[in-house]
Amino acid sequence: MIRNGRGAAGSAEQPGPGGRRAVRVWCDGCYDMVHYGHSNQLRQARAMGDYLIVGVHTDDDITLTVDGRDTYEEVKQAGRYRECKRTQGVSTTDLVGRMLLVTKAHHSSQEMSSEYREYADSFGKCPGGRNPWTGVSQFLQTSQKIIQFASGKEPQPGETVIYVAGAFDLFHIGHVDFLEKVHRLAKRPYVIAGLHFDQEVNHYKGKNYPIMNLHERTLSVLACRYVSEVVIGAPYAVTAELLSHFKVDLVCHGKTEIIPDRDGSDPYQEPKRRGIFRQIDSGSNLTTDLIVQRIITNRLEYEARNQKKEAKELAFLEAARRQAAQPLGERDGDF
Repeated sequence: MIRNGRGAAGSAEQPGPGGRRAVRVWCDGCYDMVHYGHSNQLRQARAMGDYLIVGVHTDDDITLTVDGRDTYEEVKQAGRYRECKRTQGVSTTDLVGRMLLVTKAHHSSQEMSSEYREYADSFGKCPGGRNPWTGVSQFLQTSQKIIQFASGKEPQPGETVIYVAGAFDLFHIGHVDFLEKVHRLAKRPYVIAGLHFDQEVNHYKGKNYPIMNLHERTLSVLACRYVSEVVIGAPYAVTAELLSHFKVDLVCHGKTEIIPDRDGSDPYQEPKRRGIFRQIDSGSNLTTDLIVQRIITNRLEYEARNQKKEAKELAFLEAARRQAAQPLGERDGDF
């Protein structure tokens, strides 16, 4: 078992409030390409108790057993099952679809192009399938979503304000490792992450990047424990005005290439001039590009997996509907 990124040895579970026995919550899933929907699920699960244990499935989907039964049936019957509210507008399937279809339609909240909509509606779906779990959603940002993820804390006297900027697209372990290293640079760090506009990211990354739009990337980064604040739509160049406004003590960038600004200038020339610029090696070789390449390479396998998963889930939904339609006395709990 791994506890918060470290081995479990030598770390004792703390009692609950008032000395009572801690409420242990179990939450499991595949967590493939972890996004803010997963983070929101874990946030809700953690609020249900004192101690959260997360189970990560193997590459075989186990939403249902081989005979089509609900894998949570026993805990439901015991009255120990709770559901987290689903985060609307996000799915791994949708993100994968954006990677496989080279279009920029997902950069805008406007109506999707007919090409993207046709592809999105068919991606990962078995013939005639209309599954509420597997499929594509369109993200709609609200202030409440941001409030749920934001810390709401302002920098305090004695804290070191550290500024980092980038796309943080498909927020992954490489980003987390980088932010953890940045967080360790000070005893009392206050890390501000500047997220570039979609158009800016597309300018220096090209293709159909960013895969996640600005609002989606905002929630993903806010969910990271090492980030205190996010600048939504930060300027590409770290200017004197930005440094002054946020009272920045240190500016950090990873070991990835620094793309010049549109006028050919170094976007970090001001913090470098002040001597407050640091390049940080995350120690991870995972990048957004690598994730996209994995998806493209395994496209057919992924589509087949999604179709098989949806077919099984649709069968379960139909069985559940039939079960609910039976008179109470005829129900035996079997599907």
